[in-house]
Amino acid sequence: MKHVGNCFCGAVTIEVTGAPEAMGYCHCSSCRSWSGGPVNAFSLWKPEAVRITEGAQNVETFTKTPLSQRKYCKKCGGHLMTNHPPLGLVDVFTATIPTLAFAPGVHVNYAQTVLPMRDGLPKLKDFPAEFGGSGEMMQE
Repeated sequence: MKHVGNCFCGAVTIEVTGAPEAMGYCHCSSCRSWSGGPVNAFSLWKPEAVRITEGAQNVETFTKTPLSQRKYCKKCGGHLMTNHPPLGLVDVFTATIPTLAFAPGVHVNYAQTVLPMRDGLPKLKDFPAEFGGSGEMMQE
């Protein structure tokens, strides 16, 4: 399966192949600030499954922490993806790949939520233990 998406103005085209490793929601203040919303929907991919197929010269990177290299279009500011080198994964904004059937499986950083969501999905205080978090579950 292949999905193609673009930045806000269309100057950058990305392609993801296969299936994401995970999908869910992040409630951390960094993701909320970057996305401009009360929660960020993520899809995590292996780096080899993500390609910029057009407009690579228009891609800029902002690195706030060693955990996240946020990529965006320098023409329109449209967000594309976030590389997470310590995790070996790339978070491609689900809105950037409109044909992907978003099927969230988890909430991460739920201790920081400003939008409680009662959807029956697991709510992690921070990150799963395998990603360096506590793995601690929270109540809905």
